[in-house]
Amino acid sequence: MYAPSAYPVVPGHLQGWLARVQLMVKPRRFEHIMRVAELAREIARANGIDPQLAYWAGVLHDVARDLPDGELLRLAPPECAIDAAHPLALHGRAGRTLLEHWGFSGRTPEGQTILEAVEDHTTGPRPSNGVSACVYIADVSEPGRGVNADIRELALYDLPAALRQAIVSKVTYLQGRGIEVHPRTLDAYLALV
Repeated sequence: MYAPSAYPVVPGHLQGWLARVQLMVKPRRFEHIMRVAELAREIARANGIDPQLAYWAGVLHDVARDLPDGELLRLAPPECAIDAAHPLALHGRAGRTLLEHWGFSGRTPEGQTILEAVEDHTTGPRPSNGVSACVYIADVSEPGRGVNADIRELALYDLPAALRQAIVSKVTYLQGRGIEVHPRTLDAYLALV
């Protein structure tokens, strides 16, 4: 069973990124971010994926979450009608853009992996990015949300099954309420089924 650690391990050279994120979000959001980072690290470790990359993608995933709608739209111009109607759906892409503006480099494979995980955590991971899958699942199932404990536990021994369950659950929920599914989420869904 997953139990978050009381004191996250933060390498000194990355401490500045953690501080920047903390300045960008409300205290409650920061608590969520730290739970996601810790859970993403544990899911990654259990599935043979780099736990440090998953941890840092988790730390950075919601950096733009508390920005006003206008700023989200500026950082991540809408790709579709859903983006324009619901700017909060843009906070993943906006977060990636913000990090790039701040000098977070996507020129290395590790940096690219983290930036993709930040961008994709709202709509669904790319099939080739295991770190992104860890962050996506951690975000929807971290203990503070009080939901999806089954997905969280499944991810610790069968990441593909947990990802499938998380995305199918999201698509089914949206379609059942007559809400249009984001094209990126639909792509992630179709890649799994």
